[in-house]
Amino acid sequence: MALRRKTAYEEWAARYRGGKPAPKDSAETMSGLPLQPLYTPDDMEGWNYDEKLGYPGEFPYTRGVYPSMYRGQPWTIRQFAGYGTAQETNRRYKFLLAQGQAGLSVAFDMPTLMGYDSDDPLGEGEVGHCGVAIDSLEDMETLFEDIRLDQITTSMTINSPAAILYAMYIAVAEKEGVSPAKLGGTLQNDILKEYIAQKEYIFPPEPSMRLVVDTIVFAAREMPRWNAVSISGYHIREAGSTATQELAFTLADGMAYVEASIKAGLKVDEFAPRLSFFFDSHIDFFEEIAKFRAARRLWAKIMRDKYGARDPKSWMLRFHTQTAGVSLTRQQVENNVTRTAYEAMAAVLGGTNSLHTNSMDEVLSLPTERAAQIALRTQQVLAHETGVANTIDPLGGSYFIEQLTDEMERGAQRYFDEIDALGGVLRCIENGFFQREIADAAFEFERKLEANERIIVGVNAYKDGESGDVPTLRIGPETEQGQVRRLKALRARRDNTSVLNRLEELKTAARGNDNLMPPLLACVKAYATEGEIMAALKEVFGVYREPILF
Repeated sequence: MALRRKTAYEEWAARYRGGKPAPKDSAETMSGLPLQPLYTPDDMEGWNYDEKLGYPGEFPYTRGVYPSMYRGQPWTIRQFAGYGTAQETNRRYKFLLAQGQAGLSVAFDMPTLMGYDSDDPLGEGEVGHCGVAIDSLEDMETLFEDIRLDQITTSMTINSPAAILYAMYIAVAEKEGVSPAKLGGTLQNDILKEYIAQKEYIFPPEPSMRLVVDTIVFAAREMPRWNAVSISGYHIREAGSTATQELAFTLADGMAYVEASIKAGLKVDEFAPRLSFFFDSHIDFFEEIAKFRAARRLWAKIMRDKYGARDPKSWMLRFHTQTAGVSLTRQQVENNVTRTAYEAMAAVLGGTNSLHTNSMDEVLSLPTERAAQIALRTQQVLAHETGVANTIDPLGGSYFIEQLTDEMERGAQRYFDEIDALGGVLRCIENGFFQREIADAAFEFERKLEANERIIVGVNAYKDGESGDVPTLRIGPETEQGQVRRLKALRARRDNTSVLNRLEELKTAARGNDNLMPPLLACVKAYATEGEIMAALKEVFGVYREPILF
């Protein structure tokens, strides 16, 4: 530090410490990273612009994956939606598209997520409640009726049965005359985070990984515009992790998929450009921005230096962001609009490629049409009124942001080293490492909340009771009854001999090593249901039971 600047700093520091009212002794991010009251050029001594930042669209992509970023094209507004029947959700999709939404994102109900048909006793009372019920190709045809699949991109949030819903989507497109090569979109298909956080697994880890790799291989060969897996930190964060854990565990999962795909015979540049990511944008504004920037830089180095990728597209971390559902409160529910707006701005300043903004009433029920429209308008105000899209990485070069980005990178690297030392991602799932780290972080957050060390407006401060009359969307029992009637009618009129033959062929393929996408496509085209296909695979793969970890 130059003597003159050092003297000036010390004089300022003395005035700061002696100020009235006295400044608080310390502050930290939600991840517990300590924060200085002020950052100066001295926090960046030895910092190298080319190594840390570079230019947008260039390695290490800290400033964004495209040279023009939002000056060339704004982020994709992709609102997650689905409820009730395929017909009802189709109407919601058309409403959102008419309001200016640019892509679709499908939310499935719990029976669909867990691989059960709507008439399965284990799904009773859940049909259509947290998403749309999809039992067969017939439902998928209704879901996308009169929507041109070659003119939009679609994201599907589904994991254990992902390959089946993927096959249904391809089959619907083919019936419309759209070849798989023209389909653009993303399949979440991230089974590793299910074992780590969300717990919607069905098969044991090894056959689950085989299904993911089979979709990656199929997409690499047949669908150049399709992202076969969206490696998801969102659910890890929603389970209670810190931002640093979300960053580290997500990229560690990404590395596991890369290694499994290479082991299956693919060259890294054949599939890496179609890997995508999905992150949470929480309420700690600057930490979130730093997390996104560190993620791009880390992934670029990992792909180039660890896996030897040579195609620059393989180095680019492209990601979707959703504002933090877990940050929403039922107390003073209108405050959720404000929270969501700040979280959305953090995602955009961090350079997200697509964004979902939560509806204020999601903490109470599925979003009403009015609440969904406000959430959509939040993004449109952000894009068109605030000016955030006019300058690329506008916080780049900020002493604070750059120091925090470096710290996020260092924190993630420490976790990578620990995961490697413990035997890798699958071993860390089996021994409960991830689960314990997340549980400890969640406990610490709740402790701070109860001690009023962290303030949530309306919850532990500025309380004035719960909100009054907030309209909510309710799914009545008639939805499940109607879905079950349609499912039984399908089973009665389809060619059941053909269905049984296709399911036997699938089981034979599952016992071998061939890619499972072709037999899955044959099953869905015969109108085998999701539950029937999953039952066939369970016969071969078995069902996973998580060991007791705590």
